[in-house]
Amino acid sequence: MIDLAIIGGGPAGLSAGLYATRGGIKNVVLFEKGMPGGQITGSSEIENYPGVKEVISGLEFMEPWQEQCFRFGLQHEMSEISRISKSGEIFEILDTSGKVSQAKAVIFATGGRPKRAGIKGESEFWGRGVSTCATCDGFFYKDKEVAVLGGGDTALEEAVYLTRMCKKVYLIHRRDGFRAAPTTIEHVKNNPKIQIVTPSIVEEIRGDSSGVSSVVIKNIQSGELRELAVPGIFIFVGYDVNTQILTQEDGSMLCECDEYKSVKVDLSMRTSVSGLFAAGDVRIQAPKQVVCAAGDGATAALQAISYLEQAK
Repeated sequence: MIDLAIIGGGPAGLSAGLYATRGGIKNVVLFEKGMPGGQITGSSEIENYPGVKEVISGLEFMEPWQEQCFRFGLQHEMSEISRISKSGEIFEILDTSGKVSQAKAVIFATGGRPKRAGIKGESEFWGRGVSTCATCDGFFYKDKEVAVLGGGDTALEEAVYLTRMCKKVYLIHRRDGFRAAPTTIEHVKNNPKIQIVTPSIVEEIRGDSSGVSSVVIKNIQSGELRELAVPGIFIFVGYDVNTQILTQEDGSMLCECDEYKSVKVDLSMRTSVSGLFAAGDVRIQAPKQVVCAAGDGATAALQAISYLEQAK
């Protein structure tokens, strides 16, 4: 019997593992199909994590996290989980090989991933001028022009955020109207640094060994092609949270989620199911920043410790 199972090995899961093991839980197992580290390991540069003054890659940044967690006794189970369910007071964790593990408490930290637009050049320049995080990468384009693709709240909010450091922001959307809050749309229209480019799509992202140099856009009404000389494009066409393993055999979810399948939690990272906690990008209103995910993981672990002590 596992005391605490942690599903997902990104910053939230590793932080949870550190605080749980150091906090006295004896049998803590981290389920992660590959090496722990999470989505951030694919980032070429990290420069905004408090206390880390060197600019390093995401892979280098996460390496000591693993070593530190395992030093305190965190166990790593290299397996892919297909479903989590609860029977009575015990959680059952099923992996893709058919093995079932049992745990008294679970911290769910599987994260998510931004949707890709499927544009020519998108994969080639991913992380080299193609970004999905203005907070993470906007600073690299200080006093430069950039493009933003998308028409929802996130795209518009991030476009406004980018105007704080960028000279100009091209907001590209395939429809004339936006799927965002009226106040957000008003902020965009009243911002002199934002040029709205509608109804248009991005046909191609171009560049060289240095990264993105331009984007080719197409007006879907006239068919006119236009090339924008920008060193970066921010793509906000949706975000998929990895909550599919919470789906039960009858199609219901193990705990309460919102319309986007993000897990509903309170300020203590508690879900609607006793003993189940969620942390990081998988939860509602997640800022999608490493430092926030780490804080979530620590909070969830501290709450898990209290839960297990009360359950004795």
